[in-house]
Amino acid sequence: MSAKTTALCPCQSSLSYEDCCRRFHTGNMFPETAEQLMRSRYSAFVLKNIPYIVQTTVPSQQTLLDEKALQDWADETQWLGLDIVKAETLTKTQSAVEFKAHFQGSEQPQVHHEYSLFAKIDGRWYFVDPTVPLPSNKQPCVCGSGKKFKHCCGGLL
Repeated sequence: MSAKTTALCPCQSSLSYEDCCRRFHTGNMFPETAEQLMRSRYSAFVLKNIPYIVQTTVPSQQTLLDEKALQDWADETQWLGLDIVKAETLTKTQSAVEFKAHFQGSEQPQVHHEYSLFAKIDGRWYFVDPTVPLPSNKQPCVCGSGKKFKHCCGGLL
């Protein structure tokens, strides 16, 4: 095992990277909870694994992501820590995670505080990205539930 895989996981779970987020990053396993997905996405940002960030965003939003901007941000950011404030189950297929990601960009240390929505589609958890254009209230929901956006994820964002 390399030092990279025996080191503590960047998500601060207290497990090694090998026993924590690496199994998700390699595709050997999928996160079982929204919190695991959130932690694995944070680790992916730390490790500059932008393909994982894209793959774990709701499929209907993946083509809307600006991968170059994500890569540029990851390249110029030093991640300092992750605090999970709260993880909650909203429905069988929707969960939310409130977190604080501490980082250093070109300026002084900052904190990104977010309440994120996650949707379970075909047994896998995905991040619902509120920064990309969302459907109108009468259009189908981004999570693929078949419900109108306003009666599904739209009511939670």
